[in-house]
Amino acid sequence: MADYRIVEVTKKSDLMKFIKFPEKLYRNCPQYVPALRSDQVKSLTDVASLKYCTHKLWMVMDGKKVVGRICGMINPRYNERFGTKRARFGWFDTIEDIEVTKLLIGTAEAWAKSQGMTEIHGPLYYNTMGKQGMLVEGYENLSLFNCLYNYPYYNDFLTSLGFEKECDWLQYKLKADQEVPEKMVAIADRLMERYKLREGDIDMFKHDKTLVHKFFKIYNESFAANVYNFIPLTDEEIDEEAEASMSRLDKRLCCVLLDEHDEIAAFGISFPSLSVAFQKARGKMFPFGWIHLLKALKKFDTIDLMINGAAPKWQNTGVSSVYHNIMARKYREAGVKWAITNPQIETNKAVNVWDRYEHKLYMRRRCYIKKIQ
Repeated sequence: MADYRIVEVTKKSDLMKFIKFPEKLYRNCPQYVPALRSDQVKSLTDVASLKYCTHKLWMVMDGKKVVGRICGMINPRYNERFGTKRARFGWFDTIEDIEVTKLLIGTAEAWAKSQGMTEIHGPLYYNTMGKQGMLVEGYENLSLFNCLYNYPYYNDFLTSLGFEKECDWLQYKLKADQEVPEKMVAIADRLMERYKLREGDIDMFKHDKTLVHKFFKIYNESFAANVYNFIPLTDEEIDEEAEASMSRLDKRLCCVLLDEHDEIAAFGISFPSLSVAFQKARGKMFPFGWIHLLKALKKFDTIDLMINGAAPKWQNTGVSSVYHNIMARKYREAGVKWAITNPQIETNKAVNVWDRYEHKLYMRRRCYIKKIQ
């Protein structure tokens, strides 16, 4: 009979057990994509979000064996912004035993209550840029490298413990080489001329700190008004995100639209799919993981649509037609066959843009919420 006990992660050796646990849990799951261990160490110990967030890590042990893990977090900027007293949980994984989940959730709830919180929701990251949303549809599909994957029983366990749906995020799979409707092309051409828009140089953009900061400022402004639970990035988080991702921008897959004053009007950022490469790397960049990632960045037929949006003053002007037209042309020229969207909140009307293209639902993700007793 199992003899479960909860352990707080305070030592480096325990942190590595915490990080490696999903690799064992999902060893025989072809859809699971492991995160790089080095990225996980940084995320859990030394990221800009931890300048203002508090967090705790716990594992459930069965003897010397890890059978579950969870991270409890409190983001005071979120609570202040939305007038709530919510804790969040993430890095949640468990074997198929409800008793393990009871220990994990119960421990996180008790800690949150001791900090004055009245609700707990998740799975979430510290901010909106990280992995979030428990998979509820699309288990048969390969996960994106920057998204969560979980077994179906996770949802059953949470709902049995009193969690309810807070919101869902949707991901779609589209044919990337399909032609843009002629009407949309004509509209895009007219708008480019009318508004004096031009396509920015991606190679120049990703090395220009001023432009990068303008980009993230617009990202904050654009998504704050339209994305549920959105938390604007701090300057330190922007610097961190810029260093981690901007150097990887590929001009074949990205578009930044500038207006006549060289201000950013709209943007579309995509990356080659790295899911298979991450699977081959098995959580390690060295000695050979970097080779798989480098190959994936050079040769690909599937891409991940990471961020698409427009500056607030350009929203509802039809400018989305312009960058969608440019992106579609780029994808065809690059030989891309498939595109998978990043998770988008189902209540955001922007998801309707995919109705113009041949597409199907790829995955549905859910944030659960519960009042703390």
